[in-house]
This record gives sequence, structure tokens and C-alpha cells, in this order.
Amino acid sequence: MTSLLPATAVAHPNIALVKYWGKRDEHLMLPCADSVSMTLDVYPTTTTVQLRPDATNDVVIMDGRFLRGESSQRVTRFLDLVRTQADSRDRVLVDSRNTAPVGVGLASSSAGFAALALAASKAFQLSLDHRALSRLARRGSGSAARSVFGGFVHWHAGTDYAPDPDFASYAEPVTDTRLDLALLAVLLDTAPKPVSSREAMRRTMTTSPAFHRWLAATRTDTALMRGALRAGDVQAVGEIAERNAMGMHAAMEAAVPPVVYRTSASHHVLRQVRRLRAAGERMWATMDAGPNVKVLCLPGDAARLADQLRRLSHRPVLVARSGPGATLHRGEAR
Repeated sequence: MTSLLPATAVAHPNIALVKYWGKRDEHLMLPCADSVSMTLDVYPTTTTVQLRPDATNDVVIMDGRFLRGESSQRVTRFLDLVRTQADSRDRVLVDSRNTAPVGVGLASSSAGFAALALAASKAFQLSLDHRALSRLARRGSGSAARSVFGGFVHWHAGTDYAPDPDFASYAEPVTDTRLDLALLAVLLDTAPKPVSSREAMRRTMTTSPAFHRWLAATRTDTALMRGALRAGDVQAVGEIAERNAMGMHAAMEAAVPPVVYRTSASHHVLRQVRRLRAAGERMWATMDAGPNVKVLCLPGDAARLADQLRRLSHRPVLVARSGPGATLHRGEAR
């Protein structure tokens, strides 16, 4: 019998060093290729789930506001997966608090669905190991599979030839590296994205002549990134991450119509990163779906390089380090 005690989980966003872009199965949220990421120690999402056995609908509150429409339905569809596993029909109250702007390429959905997966599985008293929890989180948002774990993480795409493709796609921590990285996020624009990641992926996959070339390179980049992490080679890690991210944006911009997230401010920061690197600084850029530029560097250089980027961009620069995986806390539904 399920408990009526609320369950609260906290998860952090992750930034992909080798990108996930494109799904081969949108229902199961199966990616076209493996990816490698770093979970951050900033912008946690805290989510509480409480069962409401007498209710007829789920209630979803995000940042103090009731969710409506497709956003609420997306959460309910995810909760239906949990209910199926738990053999339950109970409705729930979900109360989620983000600390990152939503929809601007700062990976808020990765933290959100990782926290929801952990809190909901606990509320319904499911006994899931980390791999099963990662697979569950993936069904809400692909990148959430990686935020279940801390540090560097490898998300396996799996294969359609597997007996069950759903079971073959999961994330796991990268344990054979001692490399420590910092990430500087140059916050150029925190407005909602002009094109959602989901629509941008579809458009890139179906219309961009550059997508399959980038995808082939990504499969190579995953193996190279794992080798660079194993060797503790920060230069190789940075070069692979920058090349992979810029290739992804080039593929998007070749779509019909183009998906353009890079702005003039983005290009200005990218030029400054290249200029500083040419002057001897060890720093490399990466970008997700949005205009904000992230810069990889060694932790000892982070404060100094952040100051330089603030001065050159005239924008806020957030300093992040490697962060923890999703954790469970006792809490009260608000």
C-alpha cells in the first residue's frame, strides 16, 4: 500500500560536452547517439510529490503557479508512467521550484524531470535502482537521464536491435577520470527561446543537410571525449566540446527554415573566447539550445576568466563546478 507522506527530491542541471540533439523515437525519448555531460552545482530544482487518492486530477504547481495546458499534460503523462509501474491510479500534487530561468538553454528540464522522477518513484514506493531511475527520467526529458548522476555522465543511446530499446538507453556516471572542470555561463538572454528544443530537433533532423554529418562526428566525439576524460586532458576535452557544439549549431542553422539560437552577442563572446585562447588562456566554448555561451576551464582559472568575460560581454557570468546527482529529502507538500 502506498504512503501518503510527501516525497521531496533535489536535482541539478547538466551541460552536455558531447551533445544530445535528435530523437530516433519521440515516444520512448530515445536519442540518435550517445552523449557525455557534466552535472553542475548550480540552479537546483526541488520537487515535492504527494499522493491524493481521493482526487480526480493531478495538480501541478511550478514556482508558485498552477501549470495549465500542454505543460501540465506533459507532467501528467510522465506521472502515468509511474502509476503504471506502481499499479496505482492515485493522483498527485506536484510542487516544483526552479532556480534557473526556464527555456533558455540552461537545462532546467534536465533537473526538473530528474527531481520529479525521484520524488514520484518514492511517493509511489517504487524500488528503482539508479539505472532504472535514469530510464524513467529520460521519458520526461532526454537530458534528465543524465541529471540522476553527479559529475561526468555518459548517456547510452542504445540500439533499436536490442530486445527492448527502452531498457538499452540509460545514463551512468563516468568513474575513470580525475579531471575537474569549471563552467562559466555567460547569461546573454533569459527570455524564452523562439523555437522549442523539441521542434528545433525535429526540424534539424528532417531538413538540415548537415545533420547526419554532425551525427556521425558525434559518435566519434563520444569515444574521443571518454578517452580525454580518462587521460585528464583538459585541452582535448575543451576542443572536442567546442567542436561538437559549434557543429550542432551549424546543423541547426542549415535547417529549413533555419533554427538560429546564436545571436550577435553570442558571436561576440565566442570571438572573445577564441581571442583569449590565442593569447594563452585555457578556455573553450560550448552552447546548448539558446543564445547563452558556456565556457569550460580549469577551476583555478575560473574566477579570473569570469571577470574577463564580464568585462568583455557586459553581462552576468555564473561560475559553476561539478555537482551532485539527484537526492531525496523529506519534505512537506506546499
